[in-house]
Amino acid sequence: MGKVITLVNQKGGVGKTTSAINIGAYIAEAGKKVLLVDFDSQGNMSSGVGVNKKKPTVYELMAGQASCDEAIKHTALTNLDVISASIDLSAAAIELVGLENREFYLKNAISPVRDRYDYIIIDCPPSLGLLTLNGLAAADEVLVPMQCEYFALEGLTLLLQTVKNVQNSINKDLKIGGIFFTMYDSRTKLAEQVVKEVISYFKDYVFNTMIPRNIRLSEAPSHGEPICLYDPACIGAKSYKKLAEEVISRG
Repeated sequence: MGKVITLVNQKGGVGKTTSAINIGAYIAEAGKKVLLVDFDSQGNMSSGVGVNKKKPTVYELMAGQASCDEAIKHTALTNLDVISASIDLSAAAIELVGLENREFYLKNAISPVRDRYDYIIIDCPPSLGLLTLNGLAAADEVLVPMQCEYFALEGLTLLLQTVKNVQNSINKDLKIGGIFFTMYDSRTKLAEQVVKEVISYFKDYVFNTMIPRNIRLSEAPSHGEPICLYDPACIGAKSYKKLAEEVISRG
């Protein structure tokens, strides 16, 4: 059975989708079979790996209108597949509300292909709503990308409380796989202070690798390529490669 990892942060603009794409891409480059699941109605993960958002998407998969084989699309990178998302997914959050076992629709939808992949990486929307709960219910581990700013500390506390609630209610096996810093700028004192504070509280969870601010990381999605294809020599690419190696090494 492949390991299911969900990336979550209720705050937008922290590099969550960029991280999901590039961690997945470098794990695939390491020879592992990886499935990316775009679980955000904006569909940025899908376009970020050059995959169209035509049906069937994750919405049709959850609705029972398509099988996993029909929904899975291949990318330009060997070993890297994706289930895309479109704006239709925004309706799912409303439609699921009145359904029984509403937190488990994503888990049930991807279960037929868990034994085909070494890693399944889910990119959740920037919220702690029902779609994110589905992502957490389906996961073995949650990874938290965190921007080096003050308000991120407050958001981290709320997010970890949500994870604890999920562990107590719908997924007792869910683990915190780790916290990692994005958009790190070593020239600012604030970034240094935030890193020190998070490490002091959550030392065991913090990854060693930090992702720096890097314009090439911002450019890559517009070309529909992970950074390992767009500019493997840039500092952002080297950082994500190290981070992916850490993810693999943690089991």
